[in-house]
Amino acid sequence: MKLIHASYLACILSLTLSSCMPLKELKENKPLLPVREYERMIVGRLDAQYVGTDNCVSKCHKHDKITDDFKRSVHGEQTKPETGLPLVNCESCHGPGSLAIDKIEENVRLHGEKGNKCDTTKFIDIMNLPSQAQSLICLKCHSAASTPVLTHWNSSPHALNDVSCFDCHKLHQGPQQKVSRDEMAELCYGCHPEVKVQNRLFSHHPIVEKKMACSDCHDPHGSAQDKMLLGQTPKETCTRCHMEKQGPFVFEHGDVMENCSNCHTPHGSVNNNLLQVSQPFLCLQCHTGHVAFALTDSPGVKQLYANRCTDCHSQIHGSDVPAPASSGKGTFRQ
Repeated sequence: MKLIHASYLACILSLTLSSCMPLKELKENKPLLPVREYERMIVGRLDAQYVGTDNCVSKCHKHDKITDDFKRSVHGEQTKPETGLPLVNCESCHGPGSLAIDKIEENVRLHGEKGNKCDTTKFIDIMNLPSQAQSLICLKCHSAASTPVLTHWNSSPHALNDVSCFDCHKLHQGPQQKVSRDEMAELCYGCHPEVKVQNRLFSHHPIVEKKMACSDCHDPHGSAQDKMLLGQTPKETCTRCHMEKQGPFVFEHGDVMENCSNCHTPHGSVNNNLLQVSQPFLCLQCHTGHVAFALTDSPGVKQLYANRCTDCHSQIHGSDVPAPASSGKGTFRQ
């Protein structure tokens, strides 16, 4: 019995030692490869080489307009001071291009000018990549270069709903590589048609008139706030423009101190001042309203005041002046 037990322990020990051998190899120091080698692995073309943008476009003149726009863009203007070489070029996004231009001269001899085009099938198939993979091509540089702008990107509603950087940033449509303020609303309407309808209602922010843009209130790359709002609270977002509503006030209207959307709908409304409900019904959702005895012959009949509350209570966002009769409420006219 003791012999069997000893041999059993010896077997377990040998198995344990053999299973630990790979762990020892994992702990060994290994030299890091150059970044371009890792990029090749991402591209999936280990047989391709980086040749530089100038070598690409000198053979493939179909992209002259794109190349000219890129050189005048914010990407093309970035160079390494010590070398004068661009920090970003075509191969930064499309991958190494040696195979793409390898047979251009041969194709020109066979097909004439029609053969003067690089073989785009040798590049990364960007447009058919999943949205997360498309964004990773940009985040390869921008995760460090654009901090803190992209701090919330991976957890943002855009990223979680399969929106990629390429859906908004069109790098080959000119040197301006982000959407302009005049074009931003139409871009956002493509995914948010309900907002487009609301912006056409009677009362709306001046987005249609090009006096505002969606990015004045929302951060498309993500935010710590709901709806990707700028600022620490919804009220802080609104008071960037509506500073007179910011306070602090001696007499505050408690319901509107944190979230302006308790009363207002931001994208458009059929009521004045972007109100969710017309007066006095908006106020009556929280307040009982004023009642008085009706001037009738029927005793005990009461009548509800149904005029606009702001005819008397004009300082509804807060006031420093108390109301008459020592009520302690400061929403009356000053």
